[in-house]
Amino acid sequence: MEKIIISLSAILIIAGCHKPKQQPTTAPSALVNDGKVWALLYQQSAAEYKALCFQAYNLARLRLDMAIAKHDKKPYAVVTDIDETLLDNSPYDADRALQNLDFDSKTWKQWTAKGIADTVPGAPAFFKYAASKGVSVFYITNRDEDERSGTLKNLRLYNLPDADSAHLLLKQKAPSKEVRRQQVLKTHQVILLCGDNLADFDALYDNHPTVESRAAATLKLMKEFGSRYIVIPNPTYGDFEGAWFNFNYKLTGPQKDSAMMYRLKIDKEE
Repeated sequence: MEKIIISLSAILIIAGCHKPKQQPTTAPSALVNDGKVWALLYQQSAAEYKALCFQAYNLARLRLDMAIAKHDKKPYAVVTDIDETLLDNSPYDADRALQNLDFDSKTWKQWTAKGIADTVPGAPAFFKYAASKGVSVFYITNRDEDERSGTLKNLRLYNLPDADSAHLLLKQKAPSKEVRRQQVLKTHQVILLCGDNLADFDALYDNHPTVESRAAATLKLMKEFGSRYIVIPNPTYGDFEGAWFNFNYKLTGPQKDSAMMYRLKIDKEE
């Protein structure tokens, strides 16, 4: 494990990534956080990550053009998630991972209040293009109500369309986004949904489904992906991670490691 930590440090220096203001007090020691460092390095510096994002939003543009040519009676709308779909929060996640710490609501809200997150490659251009075609943009996010001000500040920083409270639908009681999607559907024809987590698209992914249930739902909805559902890559966090350990976020790092190791397919010698 010491060799892995040294390698990660060296790669971070060579890649010229943004360093935390303070050196981490505890080096990553568990698979869960070592893995996050690798994933965050991929998100921040891999050309492949950028290519995947551009690919997704290029496809979104094509699908949008096809949809608006049909002239529906209702006004058109695109629904999008925010975090890791539109805004890049990797600096916050990297700081936590390098300290061997998990997500924390207090520090997360300190980050979102700054309203300085960068954008995901291809996202601003797509949503501005959608607006230029008369398509409304609704931001459905599971950020809390007390994050509204910082979120709007961040959206407006990049002159994103419909960056107002009427189009920003934050989490109220339940984390499910289905009620908010239905709210938009009352007044608009939703032609595309963009997200990094499968619960951003369909209620089949609500209520903490198992790894197997998520896989089954994905097979059922396979024709929607690339058609109405545009998925943005996020290797760092999401329900895919929670499903590995039955969404028990109170588990320790080593306990999460054990759950993840159980899921790995390993080529064992006979």
